[in-house]
Formats: sequence, structure tokens, C-alpha cells
Amino acid sequence: MSAKALSLGPVMLDVEGVALGADDRRRLLHPLAGGVILFSRNFADPDQLRELTAEIRALRNPPLLIAVDHEGGRVQRFREGFTVLPAMAELGRCWDQGQRQALRLAQDLGFVLAAELRAHGVDLAMAPVLDVDHGMSEVIGTRAFHSDPRAIADLARALLRGFKQAGMSGVGKHFPGHGHVLADSHHASLSTSARMRRSRPLISRRSAG
Repeated sequence: MSAKALSLGPVMLDVEGVALGADDRRRLLHPLAGGVILFSRNFADPDQLRELTAEIRALRNPPLLIAVDHEGGRVQRFREGFTVLPAMAELGRCWDQGQRQALRLAQDLGFVLAAELRAHGVDLAMAPVLDVDHGMSEVIGTRAFHSDPRAIADLARALLRGFKQAGMSGVGKHFPGHGHVLADSHHASLSTSARMRRSRPLISRRSAG
């Protein structure tokens, strides 16, 4: 089957399992579709992942973008055959002991993360997490680099340099920020006080670019 000529739309979709079904193909060929985000349910082993991403790419021209939440720590969708990556808070601890070494480690980690994903047909990592660790978020926790916004910006920039070396772009998240709320926004409505919103300075998003 030849790829269908179709410009990319604005919607990123998921797929059901480890291979595309008829319904997946129908949805991914919709003109509004522009990308696919993969989850643990879409992964069995490295060979299967390469087959799945190749199948997704073959549907359209230009091919759909393929992304995954792959941060390290507890948010690493692919494990068998992949390097087990530490949570970003480990880089924050390294930062407290020596900033230069922490930046080198962040860049090296970014390269490994991105190179492995690129080798399996994935275009984008939904990382890094840029939330400030206020020590209170149930969903962020060790996913955050640090409690200091400037440390977060510098570590994120180094991680993204590693991504770039491997030929991958990253997606910084979450905006406007999840580090100062208790619940998981996937499952609950969130609110925060005006005092808390004013408690940390904003760092320009450009500083992590």
C-alpha cells in the first residue's frame, strides 16, 4: 500500500495495541491527524516497536509524527531493550554537588534517551519536565529536576543539547506548571492560591531552548 499524500493536521492521537488495527488506520488517515503518541500498551519489545513505527510512517506522506512520554524514572514507556534512565531529580541532586558535572551528565543522558528512541522510529520525546519541585505534587515528585527554577532551566537546556546531538526535539512540560498542586490533573480539577502563584519567579521559556 502506497502512502497517502496528506498534509499533517493539528491532532495527536493514540493507537490501541502493539500493531495497527483497521480502526487505528482509519483514524490516522483523517485529515486532522498529525501525530501519534505511544504508551506502554503499544510496546512488547524493540523489534515490535520498530515494526509499529514503520507501519505508522507508511500510512501517509509526509509521515505522521511519533511521540512518547519517555522521561526516565517512573515515566519510561519502553523498558525491555532500552537503557533504564534515572528520574530527573537525580540530576538535581548532582547539581547540588557540582553544577558542571551535572550539566555533563544531563547532556549525556539526553543523548542516550533520544538516540534509543530515534533508532526505534520515534520522533519526539515528551520531555523534559520543567515543573518546579515544591515537594507537594503527587504526580510530579522526582520527575522534576529541582526546586530552583534556574537549576531546572540549565539542566533542561543541557538535556535538550543531548537530544539535539541525537537528532531529536523535545517537548517541555507542563505549562503553566504542576509542581505546586497535590492532585493529578488527568483525574482531578486543580486550583492553587494566588499567594502560591506569586511565590516563584517565572523563568523565560527561551532560557531552556
